[in-house]
Amino acid sequence: MTQEIKVNSSNPLEPDTSLKAPTNVQDVDTEAHPQSTIFAVDSAVTKAEKIERHAGNDDEFQESPTKRIKIHPSSTEEVDRDPLIKSERRKGVAPIKSEFLVYPPGTVHYRSTAVHNDDAAEGAAHEQSQRDSSGRGKRKEKSRGQNFSRNFGSSRDEVGLCASRMTRPEFSPDECRYGERCRFEHDLRKYLRDWKRVDLTTFGGICPIWQTQGRCSVGWKCRFVGSHMEERVTDDGKKELILTAKPDSNGLLVTEDATTSIGTLNAVTTQAKNDLMKRKLETPKADAYITWLDTQIQKPGEQRDRQSNRNDGEPSNDGDVPMGEANADDHQQAKEDDRARYISPPFLPSEKRKIYFGPETPVLAPLTTQGNLPFRRLCVGLGAQLTYSEMAMSLPLIQGQKSEWALMRAHRTEATSPAFDSQAGVAADYDNNRDLKFGAQISANKPWQALKTAEILTKLCPHLRLIDLNCGCPIDLVYRTGAGSALLDSQSKLEKMIRGMNAVSGEVPITAKIRMGTANNKPNALKLVERLVYGGADADIYGGGGSGVAAITLHGRSRQQRYTKSADWSYIADCAALIKRFNEKGDNLADTAREPDPRTQPVGKKVYFVGNGDCYSHVDYQQHLEEARVDSVMVARGALIKPWIFEEIQKGYYIDKSATERLALVEQFVRYGLECWGSDEIGVGTTRRFLLEWLSFAYRYVPVGILEYLPPNLQDRPPAWKGRNDLETLLGSDNYRDWIKISEMFLGPAHKDFRFEPKHKSNSYEIEAEG
Repeated sequence: MTQEIKVNSSNPLEPDTSLKAPTNVQDVDTEAHPQSTIFAVDSAVTKAEKIERHAGNDDEFQESPTKRIKIHPSSTEEVDRDPLIKSERRKGVAPIKSEFLVYPPGTVHYRSTAVHNDDAAEGAAHEQSQRDSSGRGKRKEKSRGQNFSRNFGSSRDEVGLCASRMTRPEFSPDECRYGERCRFEHDLRKYLRDWKRVDLTTFGGICPIWQTQGRCSVGWKCRFVGSHMEERVTDDGKKELILTAKPDSNGLLVTEDATTSIGTLNAVTTQAKNDLMKRKLETPKADAYITWLDTQIQKPGEQRDRQSNRNDGEPSNDGDVPMGEANADDHQQAKEDDRARYISPPFLPSEKRKIYFGPETPVLAPLTTQGNLPFRRLCVGLGAQLTYSEMAMSLPLIQGQKSEWALMRAHRTEATSPAFDSQAGVAADYDNNRDLKFGAQISANKPWQALKTAEILTKLCPHLRLIDLNCGCPIDLVYRTGAGSALLDSQSKLEKMIRGMNAVSGEVPITAKIRMGTANNKPNALKLVERLVYGGADADIYGGGGSGVAAITLHGRSRQQRYTKSADWSYIADCAALIKRFNEKGDNLADTAREPDPRTQPVGKKVYFVGNGDCYSHVDYQQHLEEARVDSVMVARGALIKPWIFEEIQKGYYIDKSATERLALVEQFVRYGLECWGSDEIGVGTTRRFLLEWLSFAYRYVPVGILEYLPPNLQDRPPAWKGRNDLETLLGSDNYRDWIKISEMFLGPAHKDFRFEPKHKSNSYEIEAEG
């Protein structure tokens, strides 16, 4: 079976000002780095010469299924291949065409080169084994495991410019409140001459912020300051340095107030964060609900004590009543007693904004470190319909920590409505115009933390689609505190947290992201899903019915499993079937004496269900929708490796991005990064750091045009390969030095104090000389 690959020849994200592209691809690196060459020791191709150290089982083969789509080369690309290689696909290895292999199949060097750290997407802090080797004339064993306590150095001016001068004309500075005690430079010309590094020449030497917003927010500290400054002669004949603004479409200069946000939403003020630190920001709803909750949770214990005493006492004197019926009567009487003592909560949840998950709304997963605002903005431009913040810890949010509140910022493109094409299965009264793309994800280990955080978020962040409670994070730092995937084993507490968050979050819906369980071969997500949608055994004390969760996302792996095996989509399908029955039949609890209040139930009495795990192409996406019957699919690693997966899902075919197009996406990320973090020395360093974090995943992309079979598999590891040109080979390098070279194409040479350590040591190994 043969299928042609449609190639998207146009760049979907054409930047306003592109780099001056050289006439041929090889000149890209030469023009950007005249001082250095990509030597053999630095490249991905020559690193393949060292792969003999990688273990692999060459005897495990998997016959190519008939459903595998084979790509035939064109007549000009026909090569002689071994017929055996044509008909076989090696299990766990990317099927790269032989003409792009550094070493032919069957040789000792034909091994998978990459040791991927997939836990990095969730910030996993677990240690892997590391082998040592010694002895002269031997190869140094490749480092394995994670780099802990990573140090990124610093990117700062040698002497900084005082904030009172940063955006002011030379002769009209603001007053410095520290006066002579100030440790920053006050002489503007001396700062520009002695302490600030030379301007960058990338992007045509024009500041991306100034070009987009009309005024640069970092003023004189900008690494492109030459593009928005001039020297004017004053009335008394003196020469004064001033910053310039870009005229808007009406020819008027853009004011400073108009550029304060740079398209950023949910930016919490310094005053609000200070109020949180000083405990001045009140949470009356959360406080009242927690107080009520503390009085209610004692009742099930009292009931169990009464039941225990009844069972431990003497048997009933009424010998005519069977013991089973007596126990049933006692249970019913205890239930009636609890109902008689039931106290209503201090308030009921507000009516929630209706949300929607469907086939046309592929979801970008919450990603630690890599799921930053510029990357989400890039994915939205490529077709991602729903996004999440990086997971934020609830206690630092409550305490007003600046770094944690920065995770809540969203770009204005994330406040637009998601795609909406279908009327099937939509919650009643759903209004797409009120829906947003961006949701916040939090982690908490205690109900009071979750409730207070939910109330604070709805107060301070007006642009939230939903608040998602993370119940699947596997990292030790989170798990040991009782948060993340630890909640999978504390289902009563988790239900209580969801109910409480739902009560205090106003119109913002509450959702949950879970895993199959904590231990291998012991999944408990099905029970948890049932509990969240129908309510647990003690649901009566909360008013009856389910928890009110609006949507559940299930990652088809256990905490213990990490990424060692493929996601279990058959288990996801079982959970999806349970939720489908709930949505079709409603809440069919056996005890219907007191119907649950509609306000305690999910919006529109419908719970959405999203699957997550190993989605790497539009084929995977459609297969999961059709076979697992989920409402939508969440994409995580697949988006990090190829962000245009959302574009493929929209168009329904593979897109073989050229190296130039992929480099254009890197350029777009850099532009977004500078707009988000600033174009000064610190902002450039921050943008470089997060670009390198993304490239630590993006290098793993193997172009579909050089694959022997489709669809590509996220779990496959490629043998050493070379691209169709030098730039494609560079983009596929697993050496972090090559990633830094790519960053220098747009951000210039790195600061002398900048450091980057890959999350996985295998990306930064050295080799000892032999002999």
